[in-house]
Amino acid sequence: MTGPGPIDSVVLVKQVPDTHNVTSDAMTRDGTMNRNALPAIFNPEDLNALEMALQIRERHGGTVTVVTMGPPKAANILRDSLWRGADRVILLTDRRFAGADTLATSIALQKAVEKIGRYDLILAGRQAIDGDTAQVGPQTAEKLGIPQVTYVESVLEIADGRITAVRALDHGTEVVRCTLPCLLTVVGSANTPRPPSARRRMAQKLAATPAEYPSLLAAWPEFGTQEALAAYVRERDLEIPVWSADDIGAEAATIGLAGSPTQVHKVNFVVLESTETRTVEPTPDAIAAMVSELVHEYIVG
Repeated sequence: MTGPGPIDSVVLVKQVPDTHNVTSDAMTRDGTMNRNALPAIFNPEDLNALEMALQIRERHGGTVTVVTMGPPKAANILRDSLWRGADRVILLTDRRFAGADTLATSIALQKAVEKIGRYDLILAGRQAIDGDTAQVGPQTAEKLGIPQVTYVESVLEIADGRITAVRALDHGTEVVRCTLPCLLTVVGSANTPRPPSARRRMAQKLAATPAEYPSLLAAWPEFGTQEALAAYVRERDLEIPVWSADDIGAEAATIGLAGSPTQVHKVNFVVLESTETRTVEPTPDAIAAMVSELVHEYIVG
């Protein structure tokens, strides 16, 4: 059995609204989410995927490249990725990406990964908290024509061109072996993501996309001009690459709203109202009777 040599990983991440803090202000009249009313955060399970990629690099060497598709402000989670240890980050942003469903998103990510070129592993969180579909990772693997392992909780071994991983399932675990390259979707129980490094944060505090240079100059006026700031950022390899639809060779008909066959048919507001209250005595028999009734009425089961 031979070791794998350096492992080059690509991690797919997403900036999402913090749906754990949804209030009435976060909903619009048509029932859609007002994303500007919620703080944007790093999708939790994507952090687990990044941590797994970093741990694989620590064991085997190689590189970790982080890619996100989103609006310009999604550069925030790319900086976070750099501070946690990523070697390289890439922002996919273009108005033509807007309105993408999981299919259109996976096509854009496929094109981006193909532009990156060499990779051994692609890692992504199991699902994003704003959609809960768990579809983007598997669809991206399908578009790339590579195998996939979903619900990965740990990696046992990488050797002889294969990876052995443990999947976390509802009723236990499953050990599977897969050839490389492949895509893994990672569950939240896989690890505890490391915090951003203070040292890396100081060294890469000026990491930015070109569109962010004006605000960066406002915070660091000592550079004098935007041109001087841009030169400083580029010389130190701190410029975050920005790829458009044209840069990745994505056809307009396959991305964004135009490439999204999924349509929202109807949005319903669910209002829970208290119409009846009952008091249950704190005795084993009374509690057992309550549970039996709830199961009988298909309220729980």
